Amino acid sequence: MRSILSLIAIPLLALSASAADKDAWYAKAVKKVEVTFEPAEAKPGQTVTLKLTVYLTDGYHTYPTLQQDKAAAGMVNKITFPEPAELIFVGETFDPKDGKVKAEPALQIDQLRYHTGTVVYERQAVVSPKAAPGTVMVKLPVFSINVCDKDNCFPAKKLTPEAVFKVLDGPAVPVQKAYETEVSKALAGK
Repeated sequence: MRSILSLIAIPLLALSASAADKDAWYAKAVKKVEVTFEPAEAKPGQTVTLKLTVYLTDGYHTYPTLQQDKAAAGMVNKITFPEPAELIFVGETFDPKDGKVKAEPALQIDQLRYHTGTVVYERQAVVSPKAAPGTVMVKLPVFSINVCDKDNCFPAKKLTPEAVFKVLDGPAVPVQKAYETEVSKALAGK
């Protein structure tokens, strides 16, 4: 009986060790991921900016949310934003501005965009004109990050980063004209 149990236990231990090793790259490559808002508090109707910041260790790189070269379409990070609530996410996600470009002829990629160091993604959000004053926790449902070093690309890591935001008391201010339609549509669904 003991020999049967040991035959089962050894592969199970190997599986749990390999699962831990699977994410070991992440601890080496990514120093920190954080979400902040600028400003960190606003009145209903005001526009704020969500900043998702990735701090990479030297020697590692990550990708934008959109590649211009179709051959590199799979080399992106994916950010899922929460459904409209106290904050209504509007417009498009802005990729970091300080990207680098290289060719990967073996993959038939002419222009692979990538980022090193401190990488900041941004997206605008409007504080719902119907939001009650107070502190809210805003959680990104999924941030799927792809990271590589000079020799390897690692399996995508799915994170759910979050940040605190404060809705200020006071009457709602008019929503910026550029976002009126998106905000109206989001509020109609409530």
